[in-house]
Amino acid sequence: METKFQFAKELIYEAGSYIRDNMTKDLAIEEKSTFDDLVTNLDKAVQSLMVERIRKVYSQDHIFAEENGLVADINDGAVWVLDPIDGTINFIVQGCDFAVMIAYYEKGIGQFGLIYDVMNDLLYSGGGQFEVKVNDKALKPFQDRPFNRSLIGANNGMCAQNVMGIANLGRQTLGVRGIGSAGLSICRVLEGRFIAYFSNVSPWDYAAGSIMGEKLGYVTLDLQGQKPDYKTRQKIMFVPKIKLKEIQKYIK
Repeated sequence: METKFQFAKELIYEAGSYIRDNMTKDLAIEEKSTFDDLVTNLDKAVQSLMVERIRKVYSQDHIFAEENGLVADINDGAVWVLDPIDGTINFIVQGCDFAVMIAYYEKGIGQFGLIYDVMNDLLYSGGGQFEVKVNDKALKPFQDRPFNRSLIGANNGMCAQNVMGIANLGRQTLGVRGIGSAGLSICRVLEGRFIAYFSNVSPWDYAAGSIMGEKLGYVTLDLQGQKPDYKTRQKIMFVPKIKLKEIQKYIK
């Protein structure tokens, strides 16, 4: 497992370097399901790079990725879950606040996750048997604190519509913040900058973070309090386990 973990680190750094080297070139931008659901030629190129590297070294493993219809069941043997650019709109419009993400599962059990904040050169990695770190700094397990001394991260649309009481919970805190990247929002929770995160996302958006979070005392659930299906887009919450009952007084 150590060998695979080191391979994943090398791969995610290579993907980030590729993005930085090519992001100033003209981008081909396409709409997927809606005008604000975008993909670029660079998303696809980065994913192709990652898939090619994995298949060359671990040819028997399965791949579940955001682009090009690569689907796999995380319970089916060894599975890599990839998001080549998480926060594509941020990438297109701002040139920052986006990440590359890798998660690795064996028979449905998360072995490690990695989230790379490309422009800030910050790699969040670990979970399973590995200590969770940002670069070389170990992250601490969740430290309890009251909502009225905390921020939460949330999808802006869900908060505005008060989906399942997210805005009600937000009013118990010092405020709600939206970044536009599920991965980086989860990283802010892992660092203790947000107390929780809520959004409507796909498995590749939360897989890496969920593995790291489990190691630090967090849980990834749908808004009904059940484990996500790791197959479809769902409304999820990434929250401290010890705060779950308190959170569910509002999220219902």
